[in-house]
Amino acid sequence: MTMLMHTRGPFERAPNSSERQDAAGTGAAEARLAMIKRFGMCALTLLLAGGALTGIVALRTIAVFHSLNMSIH
Repeated sequence: MTMLMHTRGPFERAPNSSERQDAAGTGAAEARLAMIKRFGMCALTLLLAGGALTGIVALRTIAVFHSLNMSIH
């Protein structure tokens, strides 16, 4: 008799929910997310390195102008 009755509450998922069926796609999604995070970290590192290099060049330029007694303004 219990097989004919609803044993789940109104908000419980069915045993054959999409969560169980999509278990194979979860690994691929996690791998893709890891690849995107790795790419983002690499791009951020390159931007920071470029900014540091630009700052070094600017400081050296100021030092050269100062040593030649040239005023920038």
